[in-house]
Amino acid sequence: MGYVVLGAWVIQAIVGAILLGEWLRHARGAGRGPLLVHISLVVLYLAPWVAFVVTGAAWWAWIAVAVLTVALSFGDVMMVRRARRLQGRTRPGMRDYGGAIGMVFTGKMPRRVVFHALLAPVVYFGSLGLAIAATVAPAS
Repeated sequence: MGYVVLGAWVIQAIVGAILLGEWLRHARGAGRGPLLVHISLVVLYLAPWVAFVVTGAAWWAWIAVAVLTVALSFGDVMMVRRARRLQGRTRPGMRDYGGAIGMVFTGKMPRRVVFHALLAPVVYFGSLGLAIAATVAPAS
């Protein structure tokens, strides 16, 4: 199952690279802070996750989940910013998070963004579930 999560991560990385290419062509550096942190942490997630897949040691899975949790929070910041931009809003903070999620589910975001946003929980909750399973399994 760890390989399934790894495969989903690879698909996410490919779509993320496409989104990064689009950002580089059009955004001209706007919002680069959260983007660079998001990318760095998502790439950093790969090392402990691969270590978990190879060794089966639960603590590697938990390190990967911790890194991914922070990484996805920066992805959420970018999603909210994009939703605001598409709606013409300028409010600060994350109070528009629900609206951004709604835009994802109603297809009001670009298709690649929708795909990236909907596959992210597969990687996250797959990682979390396997970390829990690896922790509980030795106790059984």
